[in-house]
Amino acid sequence: MWKEWRRRRAEQRVRPGDGRALQRFRWWQLLFRALFHLRLTRPDGGTALYTVDVRHWMGGSSDEVKAQLYLDGKQHATSKLPARFPVPGGSVEVAMSGFGLKRCHFLTDAGTEHQLTPDRASAEGRRARLEHTSPGLSRAIGSVSVLVLIVSLALLLTQIAAPLTEIPAVAERVGEFSAPRLPVWLNAMLVLSTVLASTERAWRLRYHWLLDGGVG
Repeated sequence: MWKEWRRRRAEQRVRPGDGRALQRFRWWQLLFRALFHLRLTRPDGGTALYTVDVRHWMGGSSDEVKAQLYLDGKQHATSKLPARFPVPGGSVEVAMSGFGLKRCHFLTDAGTEHQLTPDRASAEGRRARLEHTSPGLSRAIGSVSVLVLIVSLALLLTQIAAPLTEIPAVAERVGEFSAPRLPVWLNAMLVLSTVLASTERAWRLRYHWLLDGGVG
């Protein structure tokens, strides 16, 4: 029920597009633009190309970021995120985390879903190409990303647990616990590694509420 309510609310945010032409993806947009494509069959037997264009990292939260849906290169509709665009045979759902997209999928009327194809020039497209050409290296990078986020989460939990064990009632039951103090340089490296790991996972549209957090 909650999921259906969120989907209906997302559909209500959709606004008609103004017909402007889709801009070509530029290399300097790698870190803040996502571009995904979906080709569908028309009722007359022809095909239609739908494109989702999201300029993320350009607002403070997903509420300030818009997804644009293009039909055959012309702006068809826009919506704040999370978005749900009606298309023939289903809908296109778009949502983001704090580091990029976490969802850009075609949900059919039958209930199946498929991730849209990332544009080859985008960061998501380049990451998908690496997964195709070097699957072993891709899996290794993905594993390192998960490991970095697990370590970061574990250290965060120790920071939360330490002051709680200073409470007398808690200390009597579990004893006192001191969180490890990291050097400034190591802490800075951990923060940078966490950002890189989360961004890498966003390029693959991988998301877990505990590891990745985020909004949208």
